[in-house]
Amino acid sequence: MAHQILHRRSGQHDSLEPSLAGIPAVNHALPPTLNNGLVLLFAIACALSVANIYYAQPLLDMLATDFGFNQASIGFVITATQIGCALALLFIVPLGDLMNRRRLIIAQLILLCTVLIAIAMSSSPAALLAGMLGVGLLGTAMTQGLIAYAASAAAPTERGRVVGVAQSGVVIGLLLGRTVAGVAADLSGWRAIYFASAAITSLMLLVLWRVLPLSATPSQRIPYFRLLGSMFVMLANERVLQIRGVIAMLMFAAFSIFWSALVLPLSAPPYSFSHTAIGAFGLVGVLGALAAARAGQWADRGHGQRTTGAALALMLLSWLALALLPYSLWMLVLGIVLLDLGGQAIHVTNQSMIFQSQPAAHSRLVACYMLFYTVGSGAGAILSTSMYAAAGWTGVCLLGAAVSLVAMIFWRLTLRHASAIQSRQP
Repeated sequence: MAHQILHRRSGQHDSLEPSLAGIPAVNHALPPTLNNGLVLLFAIACALSVANIYYAQPLLDMLATDFGFNQASIGFVITATQIGCALALLFIVPLGDLMNRRRLIIAQLILLCTVLIAIAMSSSPAALLAGMLGVGLLGTAMTQGLIAYAASAAAPTERGRVVGVAQSGVVIGLLLGRTVAGVAADLSGWRAIYFASAAITSLMLLVLWRVLPLSATPSQRIPYFRLLGSMFVMLANERVLQIRGVIAMLMFAAFSIFWSALVLPLSAPPYSFSHTAIGAFGLVGVLGALAAARAGQWADRGHGQRTTGAALALMLLSWLALALLPYSLWMLVLGIVLLDLGGQAIHVTNQSMIFQSQPAAHSRLVACYMLFYTVGSGAGAILSTSMYAAAGWTGVCLLGAAVSLVAMIFWRLTLRHASAIQSRQP
């Protein structure tokens, strides 16, 4: 079935990808061309995978009641999930450069389905927390593994477009996961969410098993710990990863500054919105999925730096609209649209440019890149709530604008060096 979806370009042959000093080269076939149906399938699979990580967020009150958590300790449910995410980036996602990616994805799907059923049937806090750690681990490994898989399966001239479409699925899954879980839990209880997700995951397993493109096992077997060590070599030596990673860290910090504090002014007078109503504002961010796909196409055409500059300008401008939240909800919506459009465009452009820098190490590159995301998101959340306590919503917006401005200045200062690197890439 896969050969009906996947078509090789004529005249292609196996080649040995260049490697950085200290990073083992891996023998890969030159990538084929993916048709639109398979690219869409990657996006759907990414959406369904990442949604599992966020189902628990609107269910915390139900979980606290069923498992006896108090308000202070229920946060461990989310903490366990985030620990799983970090472990996946460090120890699981890099396996895509060591093992057959198709077999790895199938194995992860089987395990994810098992963990989802275990959560739905859990009867103790320890079992629930273990299940949440497993969901964070496997959901992240699946999502980032699929993005790396799609990038490696795409031809260089379409890699940005393919990554952009896959990232669109991540955005939609992230945003709709919370909303769907909240609505479904009100209708059928929280356990039904995880039983239903297990059923959907089983269906996804069958579909991907039949249609995922063939993936060659690397001809050179790299020891696992050497593979992990090579990530530190990348972080130390790969300039594109360093530059785009810092931009991503600042961008995700700005994102986290906004979303971590938004509930505070909206739940207080004069608005006093419910958590369901506040969560609905996140659906506006689906528009960012449009930017994700388009930004990938621009990156394919060599406009990654221009896209980055325009996107950073949108993010900086968004804080002016967001600062008017006390006076207009329409300005809040406008600010969310601008912030998400800019942020998603940067995210996809970053990944497209990083994948070009070292095609033989897509899985390790995406793992390293997402570590910058983890640092930025965590720092943004801490700074955001502290700033709100000290200076209110105006202080939060000034902080977000300052971080966005620093990102723009950093991009401009590194532009000449980054452009020189890009011009040397094939």
